[in-house]
Amino acid sequence: MNPTHPASAAIDVTGLSKAYGDKVVLDGIDLTVPRGSVFSLLGPNGAGKTTTVQILSTLIRADGGAARVAGHDLAADPHSVRAAIGVTGQFSAVDNLITGEENMALMADLHHLDRHEGRRIIAELLDRFDLVDAARKPAATYSGGMRRRLDIAMTLIGSPDVIFLDEPTTGLDPSARHAVWQIVRDLVAGGVTVFLTTQYLEEADQLADRIAVLSGGRIVAEGTAEELKRLVPGGHVRLRFLDPAQLGRAAEVLGTGVRDDEALTLQVPGDGSVHTLRALLDALDNASVEVDSLTVHTPDLDDVFFAVTDRPGHEKVQTR
Repeated sequence: MNPTHPASAAIDVTGLSKAYGDKVVLDGIDLTVPRGSVFSLLGPNGAGKTTTVQILSTLIRADGGAARVAGHDLAADPHSVRAAIGVTGQFSAVDNLITGEENMALMADLHHLDRHEGRRIIAELLDRFDLVDAARKPAATYSGGMRRRLDIAMTLIGSPDVIFLDEPTTGLDPSARHAVWQIVRDLVAGGVTVFLTTQYLEEADQLADRIAVLSGGRIVAEGTAEELKRLVPGGHVRLRFLDPAQLGRAAEVLGTGVRDDEALTLQVPGDGSVHTLRALLDALDNASVEVDSLTVHTPDLDDVFFAVTDRPGHEKVQTR
């Protein structure tokens, strides 16, 4: 384990690399995921997100680097890693030809649970995931959201410490997506660590304690959502006026900004903080300038994503 990383980390990765022939998929990535948190790995298609999950869940071997998952060395003790994790992939593991309850029972058998304990856990999970009424119906009759809930419930049969969710809400409607988000929040509240890959920037913003952006096989930015947003310039306040005279006076007083005489707006650089807004409005008020309305734009994860994945050489952007 990297000596700078806390011993309590649920996942600790140093120099992880993977290539297929001449194509480098992962180029020496480092990651640390604290226990009981949500860590989100963002990246465009082909960035290496699924490969990272496959390596950390022991499905494929890395070419280089080291990793510990749930306290176990990935290379030296993969069996203990597998016993401590659950994996929900991009594509559902649900068997559509059998019922939801039978899918759960099959997973309980794979975990070698005795019949009584298996039934108890299955009943608890079916209730927890609001699948009791559908439990004895073929999974083929389930909606996409129900199938995904069943998939995650099956992952929890073995009471894993760490769960890998690889793009779990792809293809779901907004209602089903929000239901999965609540499941993730509940899991973390119960002490589970969630490693989430997603292409939905809003999803990472909503759920993740920390976010890493993967591009060109490298981590190009990492931090909290707020730290990442501060990397990108371009925040501004847009002031709207009722007449050209007030617009002209505001431009004089502030001495900066992009003026639009047709729309009667003035776009002024600003980070959207209360301090900045107060100073801006005080300056206009002291000059007796009347503002009709204002809107604040601060960089979001969309801005961060495009900014850091377009950087030449994919160098990492520091959040501190």
